[in-house]
Amino acid sequence: MGQFVAAIEEVRFEAADRRQLYDWVEQVLLGRQYGQLGKPARGLVRRYIEKMTGLSRAQVTRLIARYTASGRVQMTVYRRQRFTQLYTRADIELLASVDEAHETLSGPATRRILEREHQVYKRPEYARLAAISVAHLYNLRKHSRYRERLLNYTKTRPAAVSIGERRKPQPQGQPGFLRVDTVHQGDQPDAKGVYHINAVDEVTQWQVVGSTPRISEAYLKPILAAMLLQFPFQIKGFHSDNGSEFINKTVAAMLDKMLIEQTKSRPRQSGDNGLVETKNGAIVRKHIGYGYIDAKHADAINDFYCQYLNPYLNYHRPCAQADVKIDEKGRKRVSYKRYQTPLETLSLLDKPAQYLRDGLSMNALKRVAAAISDTDAARRMQQAKAKLFGQLRLTA
Repeated sequence: MGQFVAAIEEVRFEAADRRQLYDWVEQVLLGRQYGQLGKPARGLVRRYIEKMTGLSRAQVTRLIARYTASGRVQMTVYRRQRFTQLYTRADIELLASVDEAHETLSGPATRRILEREHQVYKRPEYARLAAISVAHLYNLRKHSRYRERLLNYTKTRPAAVSIGERRKPQPQGQPGFLRVDTVHQGDQPDAKGVYHINAVDEVTQWQVVGSTPRISEAYLKPILAAMLLQFPFQIKGFHSDNGSEFINKTVAAMLDKMLIEQTKSRPRQSGDNGLVETKNGAIVRKHIGYGYIDAKHADAINDFYCQYLNPYLNYHRPCAQADVKIDEKGRKRVSYKRYQTPLETLSLLDKPAQYLRDGLSMNALKRVAAAISDTDAARRMQQAKAKLFGQLRLTA
């Protein structure tokens, strides 16, 4: 072995992989009885292994140390450091089912729904998801199992009339000041599309959607009267843009009879009716879409709104609530950290019962919300919507 190590020629043991190399080193150490050799002989064996394997002195020293400690030269099995998996496959599928029912709301709104499912409706399967952070919720939405589970208008006419005052409403923290707008479902050359009427309370974001085949005065009066009755509180203000569907004598007379103040948007002030316009996209377009729907289906769509969509929006769908603070320079700072259902926002007002219509109580409204969980209400709404669109296709 000494003469071989002293030879000039390069001779090396060829191993297919590292495991085979380690086995060869172990055989050499066993065959030479390395543990019983003296210091000169051990050095000779070390140099022999270095020459045959091409390993460095430090590497050979580590392998010999393993042999000395355990009598074996084995590979160290590397295991990547991993975080403990908190959310299971079932949790990811549950999150996907919630997003499917609610049509994928924002992270904070979805987190609030998960909290309510566990805390308010006592659903044990939501225990882990109820404590999830918004950031990690978005991480789970990128998971492959989540993706597998979640397969997924005419312009208003301006009217130059002296009906309604041009100003932005000032509700002063009181419910009952509505923002109203229309959404058109398109026209065909030989047929008109259905119109949606969207009304949102500025303070609580209580929302009522209706449907009508036309936006003329004769059609709007009954649908508006029915929509106003779906709000649990007294209506004090009615704000719209300058379209003639709302700025006309018929609507003005109806609102005046109900002692409701009518206002309209100011020129070049796009934020005056911004709340309801954002709801047009987030609610009406998201659930009904952009495709043409014939006006003859207005009654069926309106029934779906009254029975399923409106209750879901107001009792079970969290909305972002604005918190406005004035900084040291007098500037308004708006943050959106509170996600609450409109009913929750209403109940948190100071003495909310004073705003309710006659015959209603907060306990009665809370019983309606507690009768079914948020996600079950969303699923019921989705089933009704699927049935509605099935009927629309059959009669198209």
